[in-house]
Amino acid sequence: MPKRKRKRRGLLIVVSGPSGVGKSTVVRRLLRQNKNITLSISATTRSPRPGESDGQQYYFVLPEEFDKMVKAGDFLEWAKVHGSCYGTPLKAVKSALSQGCDVVCEVDVQGAEAIKKIVEARKLIVTTVFVFLIPPSVDILAFRLKKRKTENAQVVNYRLRAAIDELQVMEKYDYIVVNDRVESAAEKIKAIINVEKERMLIN
Repeated sequence: MPKRKRKRRGLLIVVSGPSGVGKSTVVRRLLRQNKNITLSISATTRSPRPGESDGQQYYFVLPEEFDKMVKAGDFLEWAKVHGSCYGTPLKAVKSALSQGCDVVCEVDVQGAEAIKKIVEARKLIVTTVFVFLIPPSVDILAFRLKKRKTENAQVVNYRLRAAIDELQVMEKYDYIVVNDRVESAAEKIKAIINVEKERMLIN
């Protein structure tokens, strides 16, 4: 009797890095280049920035609604960052992975750490790759944070100090990618995904 072919599960790609490194921009470019990769849209209690809309960049929810989701165990990970809460809805991620779709989770350092603990404890049985995005230099990171013009100088300085601290954890990730150019960074992550998917076929 022929051996039944095992259905391929999707690859979970966790893209993280300090605030202002350009995670969202790089991930958007990656998704435009790869139609078979889906983005896990996070929920957040922060207000939308100019150009953002509900259900596109984030699901914008009230703090009390977010608290209910936490208590119900609806998040793969969640964290409070710079005064606002962010969380990755678990149900949507598990559904996409079970259907063989590759899923990108764009999260902060705290979120990536939480996902790593869940994966290592085998509470989520899925092949996962952790990618840390870094700026070419701290000066460029500071420039990018100021260029956004979405926060006042005090908040920008706070984010910069936090970002410098977050850079200290990069060695815990599977891959480190320098975001010197958006196109180049996206191509590097695409190459990483291809390598990891080949490993999945071998294993």
